[in-house]
Amino acid sequence: MKKDKEVQKNIFQKVWAWLTFSKKRWIAALVIILAVAVGVWRIAASASNKVQYQTGTVTKGTVVSTISASGKVLTTNTLSISTQASGVVKKVYIKDGERVTAGQTLAEIQLDSDGTLANAKAYASLISARNSVNSANNNYRSTQATVANIHDQLKGHDTDETLAQRDTRTKAEVSNDNAYDGTVQAQANLVSAEYSYRLTSPTITAPFSGVVGSVGLVEGMVLSSSTSTTSINSQRVAVLKGDSLPVVNVSLSEADVPHVLVGQKVTVTLDSITDKTFTGVVATVDHVGTVTSNVTSYVVNIKLDSGSDLILPNMAATADIVIDTATDALYIPSTALITQNGTTYAKTLVSGKEVDVPVETGISSDTDTVITSGLTEGTTVITGTTSSTSTSSSTGTSVFSSSLRGVSGGAPGR
Repeated sequence: MKKDKEVQKNIFQKVWAWLTFSKKRWIAALVIILAVAVGVWRIAASASNKVQYQTGTVTKGTVVSTISASGKVLTTNTLSISTQASGVVKKVYIKDGERVTAGQTLAEIQLDSDGTLANAKAYASLISARNSVNSANNNYRSTQATVANIHDQLKGHDTDETLAQRDTRTKAEVSNDNAYDGTVQAQANLVSAEYSYRLTSPTITAPFSGVVGSVGLVEGMVLSSSTSTTSINSQRVAVLKGDSLPVVNVSLSEADVPHVLVGQKVTVTLDSITDKTFTGVVATVDHVGTVTSNVTSYVVNIKLDSGSDLILPNMAATADIVIDTATDALYIPSTALITQNGTTYAKTLVSGKEVDVPVETGISSDTDTVITSGLTEGTTVITGTTSSTSTSSSTGTSVFSSSLRGVSGGAPGR
């Protein structure tokens, strides 16, 4: 061991003596050491910056293309039951969650003087409206008889009707038309009078069958008449929910609305009901649109396939409208696609190298795009690259950066 150390020491002394013998030898040694250090550094840097590919495969399955829109629950077939009566609540016959039938008494009110006066005026208007309907119907029957009589007199004179006869017939027909319009107007006034009388009535009844909720009356409660310069304000008594299905109202952009048709399937999620997804169909599509702050939007009404007690009016909703479906189709992650000079390429990995393959594409979802030609099932595609210093998901411009979006399904483990 001691001899080995002496040998190493002698070698070091000889090398040192050789280096220090001349200045040129010393400089040459430094250059060699520096070159070796640079080489080692470059090799290490190259190894550390080696590109690692994130990959996927060409898979066969189903891709669903959808348009997403936000809105709210327009109605759950819930109708507010209101009253304009003033006084003291004498009796309440209902409670939340109870089913009632049309015409069933919900509550009774002991009217005060203001309430009694309003109810009497409404009753007088109702009687007047009924009389007007009878008068209008009688007038209409009279004009009908007149027209029929004139037509009888003109039988056989279709070609030689005199000017006087034509004038008489025309006036009779005009009077008959006006009389008919009078019956329609009188009937409308009667409906309005009946509604006003019902609002001021001391007896509150159900307008149709359903389940009551949000009951706001308590026995002994005082209802005051709240009036404005033009009308008496109604006070909500309860809400009545019928048996029809909820409707969701969403807004579409001008780019999306051409793709939406009545009858298309829809999935709906509600912000306040996080654990459930509802299905439905497009019921109506507005193609006229409304403009707000120079932005045009188009309303779509969606009728749900089922209801729920959890769904309430005006809840925020998101709808995914299914516009197209590709089954048994080849698809890849959309991040594996690039567009250059109008041609779409799929980035594939062949023997560790990136190869851009021209492809033809079909519909796309949020994450995947259908490939109609250019690739075969199982081909490895590049969805992104990683290194020790950076990470990227794709390069180029995606051909599916439009508003069409959706969900996809296919073979597991892709």
